[in-house]
Amino acid sequence: MTSQRGTLGRWTLRILPALVLLAGAYGMLRSKRPPSNVPTAAVVRGEFVDYSQLRGEIEAGKSVVLSAPSNTGDLQIIQLAKNGAAVKKGDVVVQFDPTDLMQRLQQSQTELKQADAQIEQTRALGRLKQEQDKTDVAKGKFDVERARLDASKQEILSVIDGEKSKLTLADAEQKQKQLEQQLSSDATGSDADVNSRKLRRDKAKYDVDHRLKNIENMKLAAPVDGMVTLKQNFRAGGPFGSSPEWHVGDRAWSGAAILELPDLSTLRVTAQVDETDRGRLKIGQQVSIRVDAIPDKELQGSVEDISPLTKPDFSSFPPAKNFSVTIKLTATDPRLRPGMSASARVAVDRLPDSIMLPAEAVFQKSGHSVAYVLRGSTYEERTVTVARRGSGQVVVTGGLQAGDKVATRDPFAENQSR
Repeated sequence: MTSQRGTLGRWTLRILPALVLLAGAYGMLRSKRPPSNVPTAAVVRGEFVDYSQLRGEIEAGKSVVLSAPSNTGDLQIIQLAKNGAAVKKGDVVVQFDPTDLMQRLQQSQTELKQADAQIEQTRALGRLKQEQDKTDVAKGKFDVERARLDASKQEILSVIDGEKSKLTLADAEQKQKQLEQQLSSDATGSDADVNSRKLRRDKAKYDVDHRLKNIENMKLAAPVDGMVTLKQNFRAGGPFGSSPEWHVGDRAWSGAAILELPDLSTLRVTAQVDETDRGRLKIGQQVSIRVDAIPDKELQGSVEDISPLTKPDFSSFPPAKNFSVTIKLTATDPRLRPGMSASARVAVDRLPDSIMLPAEAVFQKSGHSVAYVLRGSTYEERTVTVARRGSGQVVVTGGLQAGDKVATRDPFAENQSR
């Protein structure tokens, strides 16, 4: 019995290491067996393009902004063209309520009529006064002639009567001079009164013309053909919300921008680039544009201008410093409208004839970059040399060749997690 137990123990000691080795070998084989759901990607050869992603919006390089008139009083909108409506030159696109101005015009027209009537009345009174003065002057001349005739009889009259005749003649001549001066003075006074009335009339006429011009300014007509783009009513917005567009019934203020008529042939993209990426952008770089409202089409363009100065963005704290970038469209689309949001990819770097693979197919292991190449039903780990990293792609100069299939998820890490 004792010998049997000894024999069993010896066999157990011999078999147990073999079982451990078999289990280890099985585990290694299993770890090298890739799961069936590991995604793969192809290694390709071609031109590597690195992109800088920007967000912006469509705007017109040339446009006409129509603003509320100045010095016209209350400005309530009673008619407004719809946003996006196509209009022709001369079409009325905004109408403000002219009721208050019409009342002021009627008052000014009444004052003008009164001024005209006062001028005519003053002229009539002046003519009557002049006629009376002329009559008095004529009578004065007659009195002078009669006194002169009486004075000529001095030789046949007594000395006393002769002196009386001389005094009468002198008085008649003096009175005649006074009457002539009175005629001239009254004529001058009449002209002055008329001129004074004319000044009042001119003031009333100016007020009438001014009211008429203001009433005409209550209509905003399109100076060019275009498409209506309503501006925002900043006084109607909340402290933390965006301002709404202008609507019928809103009250504007002098100089408020109501709408814009953009030149659709000058549409472009304006965006902001962070100061850390500013050095990667250059004039002339090619740009691919996606407009949110037109998802079925990709537009092309090029960098046209980069502002030399930063503009703080207060939407975050601390405020970011951004540069404004203008992108010129090489081709447009009839569906484009100013204000549409857009994404732009600027090609900031190009490397021809490069070996490329997705960035998610390169892993870090023991301080090295590796990729897992599919060989039959297993994956082979290869060390790769990364030359350039871009937006979603990696350029390698060693370890891979075009046509290789690589895992985009670590297959062995997935096995070990089971």
